[in-house]
Amino acid sequence: MTARHTVPETNTFRIRPARREDAGAILDIYAHYVLHTAVSYEYEVPSLPEFQARMDRTLEKYPYFVAVRDGTILGYAYAGPFVGRAAYDWSAEVTIYLAPDKRRQGIGRALYETLEAALADMGIRNLYACIGWPEPEDEYLTRDSAAFHARLGYVTVGTFRKCGRKFGRWYDMIWMEKLIGPHPAEQAPVRPYGR
Repeated sequence: MTARHTVPETNTFRIRPARREDAGAILDIYAHYVLHTAVSYEYEVPSLPEFQARMDRTLEKYPYFVAVRDGTILGYAYAGPFVGRAAYDWSAEVTIYLAPDKRRQGIGRALYETLEAALADMGIRNLYACIGWPEPEDEYLTRDSAAFHARLGYVTVGTFRKCGRKFGRWYDMIWMEKLIGPHPAEQAPVRPYGR
């Protein structure tokens, strides 16, 4: 691994950089959220080639990590561009998904702490998470993701009302933010991950 931070390993799982060949297992986790929840606002599970292409685009610049136990991927987290204009280079959008039965085991925290360290090492200063928000909670969407992010130091900075519709219901979307570095007048360019 070429990055300058440490990837954690615990007695029960380890965090490592994702590889293209992980795409099938990662997609299996994501498919649950597409088909059975409003956590993802996608309606259809992407094909494996489309999902691999998404991973390839991410890995051109940003880190992508998986949590693994006994060869099985338990969850994943990655970053991508925030908005996609040059002035936003020091900001990144973060994403995390865990296998449904692997929540509340410290896996999400370990993934995000690893991701945050890698992003800080690149020169990223601001992190943003786009999170579905139910009014009220239902069987498709809870407020657990927002609570998880809040425990990790994210704060809500914006709400878009009834902007997403899935399973015949309207959902809000919130943006949460975490500042992870200083904002000096002179700022070095962001380095692509691992370079």
